[in-house]
Amino acid sequence: MAKDEVSRRLALKRGGALGVLGAVTVTSPALWTWPAEASVARTGAGADPRWVWDPEADALLASVIDRGDVPVVNALLRTWKKNGQALPDGLPADVRDFVERARQLPSWTDQGKLAKSFAFTEKRGLYLGILYGLASGMISTVIPHEARAVYYSKGGAAMKDRITKTAKLGYDIMTRNAFAADGEMIVTCVKTRLVHAAVRHLLPRSPGWTGTADQTAPISQRDMLVTWHSLPTTVMGKLTSWEVPIPRAESDGFLHSWQLTAHMLGIMDEYIPASWTEANAQAEQILTPVLAPTDEGIALAEILLNLGSSVDGGVLSTHVLGAFTRFMLGDRIANWLRIPREPVWDPLLEVAWGPFIAVREGLLPFPLAPAAYWTFDEIIRQATLLFLSEGNPISIEIPDANRPS
Repeated sequence: MAKDEVSRRLALKRGGALGVLGAVTVTSPALWTWPAEASVARTGAGADPRWVWDPEADALLASVIDRGDVPVVNALLRTWKKNGQALPDGLPADVRDFVERARQLPSWTDQGKLAKSFAFTEKRGLYLGILYGLASGMISTVIPHEARAVYYSKGGAAMKDRITKTAKLGYDIMTRNAFAADGEMIVTCVKTRLVHAAVRHLLPRSPGWTGTADQTAPISQRDMLVTWHSLPTTVMGKLTSWEVPIPRAESDGFLHSWQLTAHMLGIMDEYIPASWTEANAQAEQILTPVLAPTDEGIALAEILLNLGSSVDGGVLSTHVLGAFTRFMLGDRIANWLRIPREPVWDPLLEVAWGPFIAVREGLLPFPLAPAAYWTFDEIIRQATLLFLSEGNPISIEIPDANRPS
């Protein structure tokens, strides 16, 4: 079937569903109407992802936690760092079997698109680093399910460490060999998937989380999709609004790297958008309507904005980060997070950012510009990870408890 015909049928299906539901849709924005035909799988059961989690990983981690194996599993998995590296001896058989399956790339992996993704990153790494940190990172604090899951989990009590591990995922996907045998993105994704399953088992035991939650368990397939859209979909939306010229092949490659990331994190293929058009349509249904302030999110945002205070006492960094957040996400979200206006930095960003983009993009046609920019951007990323990790190795660990009360 031609691509245009598929798109037409999907549009008709959406329109028909919305027409039948009518007023119900207005009062129930969370209703799931996104069709599985729009996914990389092109088919699926169509179940509302609010009520779907990660059954195989969830059962495994419940067993690992309840039998007290978390310390030994963490100790052994610390030595697994490269995608193609053999798993360490001594892992419990059920953990080994799961990880071996979970580390396999899907059949729809396209190496050509991954190469184009890195070509995009090589030229626009600075934008991506800023957007991952200040658009995606800060928008996560106004996603209520995510903010509460983070705040009440073990990582919520050590935010710098948690941010370091999140930053590693953003760093790993930007490397040339992200999904190759000598890369680290698959390792990072699979370990994160294990962490998510552990949190699903633990948080229902947290009085803080159960007292505010409207779920039986956190981090559903829908929650993971919402977080996913806070990353690539939000980033591409900002780059488009800044009128950054991106070749179609590089745009598709960037999306493909994030489609693979979604799969490796445990998002089912029937929910992963097949194109930017479908990603935007899905985000409009599940990301935009849920954004709202929470006490937990406000507290997390304050921690994020003050990360640099250990370097400059907050004299400069907090004000710059606050201004960037307002510039990236707008007044409504900045006001929700109680970020004060900055009389110097707010107008400066409004006036200077557009010309900065224009100058940088104007220099990109020079043959050595992408490589030079990439080298500079790589230094910044490495320095950021070094600062966040305080010089220690970054290891994504399975939690065995919630945030201390």
